[in-house]
Parts: sequence; C-alpha cells; structure tokens
Amino acid sequence: MAARESLEVDAGTLTTQRILGRVATYAALLFFSVLFLFPLVWMLTTSLKSIGEINTSQPVWFPSPPQWENYKIVTAKLNFWRYALNTVMLCVLTVTGTVLSCSLAAYGFSRIKWPGRDKLFIITLGTMMIPFPVLMVPLYALFKEFGWVGTFKPLWVPAFFASAYNIFLLRQFFMTIPQDLTDAAVVDGCSEFRIFWQMIIPLARSALMVVGLFCFMAVWNDFLGPLIYLSNENDFTLALGLQAFQSQHGGTDTNLLMAAGSVMVLPVIVLFFFTQKSFIEGISLTGLKL
Repeated sequence: MAARESLEVDAGTLTTQRILGRVATYAALLFFSVLFLFPLVWMLTTSLKSIGEINTSQPVWFPSPPQWENYKIVTAKLNFWRYALNTVMLCVLTVTGTVLSCSLAAYGFSRIKWPGRDKLFIITLGTMMIPFPVLMVPLYALFKEFGWVGTFKPLWVPAFFASAYNIFLLRQFFMTIPQDLTDAAVVDGCSEFRIFWQMIIPLARSALMVVGLFCFMAVWNDFLGPLIYLSNENDFTLALGLQAFQSQHGGTDTNLLMAAGSVMVLPVIVLFFFTQKSFIEGISLTGLKL
C-alpha cells in the first residue's frame, strides 16, 4: 500500500514538473515572440500617427485618431503601383529561373551517376564562399558589354544559371527519394527528363516551394542589384523607390516613411502565412530519409 502511494506521489510530482516545464517553455516563446514582433508593431502604429504625435517628447503608442490618409499619400508620392509591378515581374522571372535551373542541376548531382560528379559538386559549393562585392565589378563590366545596363536583364537572366545554395538544398531533398522508384521507371522505359518531370518534381513540391519563397524574398528586398543596374526612375523596384522616397526633399516625414515600409513588407508577410505549411514541411524534410 505504501509503495502504491509512493508511486502515485511520484507520478503526481512528474506531472507537475511537466506542466511547469511546458508553462516555462510557452512563456519563453511568448516573450521572444513579443520581442521580435515589437519593431513590426511599432512600424505599423507609427505609420498611422500624425506628425504631431511623432514629434512629442513622450512616445505615443496608439495613434488617436489613426491617420489612414498616410497610406494614400505614400502610394501617390512613391509611384507605388509602378514600382510594385516592376518588382513582381522581377520576382516571377527570377523565381521561375531559379526553380527550373536549380532543380535540373540538383537532379543531375543527386540522381544521375557520371564521372567527376562529386568533385564538381564540391567546386559548386565552393562558389558560395565568394561574396557578391568580389563579383560586382566584373559582372557589371560583362553586362555593360552585353548592353544590358539600364535594363532588367542583369537582375533576372543569371537566375536561369542556378545558384550553389539552392542546388545544395534541392540535392539533399532529392537524395531522400528512394532510388527504387526511378529504377522501376527506367525499367518501364522512361527517359531521365520524364522521370525528373513526372516523378521527382511532384515529390519535391515542398522543397521547391521553399526555394521559391527564399528567392522571392531575396528579390523583393534586393536593393544593391537594382541600385547598380537601374537608372531610369520608371524601372525602379520597391526597395530602390523607397530609398528615393526617403531622400527626396532632404528627408521624408517618419510617419510617411513607416507607411511606405509597411506597404512594402505586407506582401511578404501575407505570402508566408499562405505558404507556411509547405515552407516548414520543406525545411523539416530536407536531408531526412523517407
């Protein structure tokens, strides 16, 4: 009887410890979530403030009343729709080129055996250690010879020639797909391209969405590339247009600048919420055996 009571006490203590552990974990997650979300919330609230509320000595946490016309002023002065169209066009072209080229290269490195494959893959990974500033001048000289400076081509054409990081990510995922599937397809007479297109691509949808989302965010937030190659104001992207908006007339009011930043970051947040399931699934499955 005493042993039974002792076991019940131990079980109760263990349950209490588990509950306290979960509470502590959730409290820590909540704290860090609020910590990371605070700059975003501050940007949103600042975008709705009047210039008087911004210039007060005491910070105003909630604008009263909200100045929704700040967004109308920003979209009119920023030429938002033109810049958004340019940015979306670049995102579509770059994501398409990146997914196609990197998936093809990753398939060759993971599913096809050929002499020197692993050595060439190591060399490909080595290119990740070369920073963009090292390549910036020679690339500019090359694109200038092509007559592409001042156009969108330097910003999306290189995406069709693959990148080492995305090749690595997709290769690791392709290697988790059982080889027996492709072997059976070869016995049935399928070509390599048909195996790639009808078998590998559908199974790797999550990983491809991760690559596409990474690429979309990189292009959407890219500032250096458009700054180097674009000179016509009508060709500006949102990042470059936001910088021009900030510097015009010696500086822009903070509330308008925060409104412009909110408009720019909103599509990325919305896209992530719609694709978060596939994004997390693709990240968690990459490199694991099925």
